[in-house]
Amino acid sequence: MHLSDDGPTLGVVGGGQLGRMLGEAAGPLGVRVVVSDPTPNCPASPVVDEQVVGAFDDHETVRAVAERSDVLTYEIELADPDTLAAVAEETGTPVHPHPETLRTIQDKLVQNDAFAEAGIPLPEYHRVDDAADLRAAGDALGWPVMLKARTGGYDGRGNVPVEGPEEAAAALAEVGAGDDGALAERMVPFDRELAVIGCRGADGQTAAFPVTETVHEAEILRATVSPARTDRATRERAREVALDVLDTLEGRGVFGIELFEQSGAEDTILVNEVAPRPHNSGHWTIEGCSTSQFGQHVRAVLGWPLGATDRRCPTASVNLLGKGEVRPARLAGVEDLLAVQGAALHWYGKREVRPLRKMGHVTLPGDATDIHGADALLSRARHLPDQVTFA
Repeated sequence: MHLSDDGPTLGVVGGGQLGRMLGEAAGPLGVRVVVSDPTPNCPASPVVDEQVVGAFDDHETVRAVAERSDVLTYEIELADPDTLAAVAEETGTPVHPHPETLRTIQDKLVQNDAFAEAGIPLPEYHRVDDAADLRAAGDALGWPVMLKARTGGYDGRGNVPVEGPEEAAAALAEVGAGDDGALAERMVPFDRELAVIGCRGADGQTAAFPVTETVHEAEILRATVSPARTDRATRERAREVALDVLDTLEGRGVFGIELFEQSGAEDTILVNEVAPRPHNSGHWTIEGCSTSQFGQHVRAVLGWPLGATDRRCPTASVNLLGKGEVRPARLAGVEDLLAVQGAALHWYGKREVRPLRKMGHVTLPGDATDIHGADALLSRARHLPDQVTFA
């Protein structure tokens, strides 16, 4: 039995910051939200209707959420596709995006093979099962290469650049390849990194949010700005590739599609990674678009009409990352931050600060009449995290 007959209930496997922002987007739409998460009083818990405490892949936990829900989704790749599929069959609660999509995305080699078969442009890659494979891949692709664990990595985790054959064994151990192995990709000499939040709703309806430029350091997303600082033709090509990616994946929802832009190459856009969920590169849409990526995900998985994806104005977003020693999180400096005209703070409610942990983000909308001011807007936004502390 579902929680309420007054409106639909959305079940979410995962109660981190993405579950929290899904809850914030669902409430105004009259949608109740139940999440599961192994951490009691998880970040999503203050803004959703109920939390079921349990592991992401625990059958009874996921079933308990499904029994309370009209549709089930997930906000973390650590959800188990076999469990999701079994629970859907047992309870009759549909899962979106489809568990098969999660199965594909969870294994980067399977994902790349599926995309390559569909003709989607990718960096050249080789399967790697051991150090000898990695050395051979590097010789074939040219050193350095990017080594990626096939499973368990997301948001930059499980990736490491490998400069030469002498680093092969250590690199495999560093990414935690284990029995699942890894893949080596040609190191792309990209001009910039881009991202598109693609959407699929009922009856195969698709849409895409405006192309965003993403700024990474040490494989961690630090900031975004939209419009991306590239030409119109490149942005249109990025959108085309993102929609082609959607055609290879099953189920409704939003998908974070990370891309490389490389000038002077046959393929100006290459797919880097894909997440079958709302994505950090789309957080700017909360203030910057007619519909946020979170509201869009709620609409999509419920089978409701997709919202408009128009950008209201140039928008930059910067992550608040933990630094220093591990300690309890006590947010301070909010008043100074909010004194900056237009700045919007999103605190994730995590109780503990850890180095490079995503604790929140700040969005800074720009002047709607200025479509050329992305450099200045991003520069202003990148100073905003200096206003807040976590202790």
